[in-house]
Amino acid sequence: MRTIIKNATLILSDRILNEGFIILAGSTISQIGEGAFGEYNESDVVIDAKGNYVSPGFIDMHTHGAGGYDFMDNTVEAYLGAAITHAKYGTTSLVPTTLTSTTGELLKTFSVYEQAKELNTDGAGLLGLHLEGPYFAYSQRGAQDPKYLRNPEPEEYNEILAIGGKHIIRWSMAPELDGALELGDLLRSKGILASLGHTDALYEEVVEAYKHGFTHVTHLYSCMSSITRRNAYRYAGSIEAAYMIDDMTVEIIADGIHLPKSLLQYVCKFKAPHTIALCTDSMRGAGMPDGEYILGSNDKGQKVIVEDGVAKLPDRSAFAGSVATADRLVRTMTQIAEVPLHDAVKMITQNPARILGVDKNKGSLEVGKDADIIIFDSEISVQTTIVNGRIIYTKN
Repeated sequence: MRTIIKNATLILSDRILNEGFIILAGSTISQIGEGAFGEYNESDVVIDAKGNYVSPGFIDMHTHGAGGYDFMDNTVEAYLGAAITHAKYGTTSLVPTTLTSTTGELLKTFSVYEQAKELNTDGAGLLGLHLEGPYFAYSQRGAQDPKYLRNPEPEEYNEILAIGGKHIIRWSMAPELDGALELGDLLRSKGILASLGHTDALYEEVVEAYKHGFTHVTHLYSCMSSITRRNAYRYAGSIEAAYMIDDMTVEIIADGIHLPKSLLQYVCKFKAPHTIALCTDSMRGAGMPDGEYILGSNDKGQKVIVEDGVAKLPDRSAFAGSVATADRLVRTMTQIAEVPLHDAVKMITQNPARILGVDKNKGSLEVGKDADIIIFDSEISVQTTIVNGRIIYTKN
């Protein structure tokens, strides 16, 4: 059985094809063509895109939850519920992200994730876990619970990797902490992306960390050091290092609030387009109305307030994740940052796929790749979401 999407404006890797079609055979893309498609079989499932955009599915490489669910709830229901919610907004693959926690909580996450991955048929696919912490700088903790912050110790991280290493796709930490560089080397040897985040590192420390596998930056500008004075001397920080190291990739929370128009455009002016990825960093309030929510697990998390399109700590001293969905990121980049649609889509499809090392199968519309596809209109309103060839969402 084939699924044929016709009358499509295809967003391909190298161009936008205004009149095209795409054919799915099972869970993979079997053909891409220009013009009308005329030879149908009785068993074909035909989707008329009506001239709308047909794109690779969005890949969210940093999300804590959505739809009232947080991955730190450590329940299969939370994983599946968040995945279903994200799929409604065009995400076909996501990386569930933890928060600073006890080792016991973290170890429990692995078995829950394994069960959820097996049962996940109606939501965005689960690419692997992102451990955000607990190895962070206290001064750059943001909304991370300070009582769980600590330095990386081999006894602890070796246990974590032994039990959950096969499920971990990336790990964010402050590279200036004692033991972090050794852990970076270990992660690189295991094919796990080491990412610097919640860090007070100086430029020179980031340059050294890059040599130890820290090739990516977690939510650029959020909880990161910039130019500072120490003993009267000025030092560049991790933000400056992200720009100075050409090949270092960065992710940005493009909700229009974490970074205003000026900073979004600054990133796009001084980082090459292929080094920029968009992420939601969403918490359980994504896809939900304003109000009070818990960031992290329901029993051990922190109260946050969702207002004005963003989550904040109750004293409003810091953001506490976002409530963005992937479609909002693309709208922000095109309508506010004035980035061409083709580039904006690559920042949440092809780029994160390459950064995470899954670009062999995901991130672009190519024959042989996974049939993770979305259809959206000129306002980036998602009409249809297809994951592994299965239609899992259609807008009413």
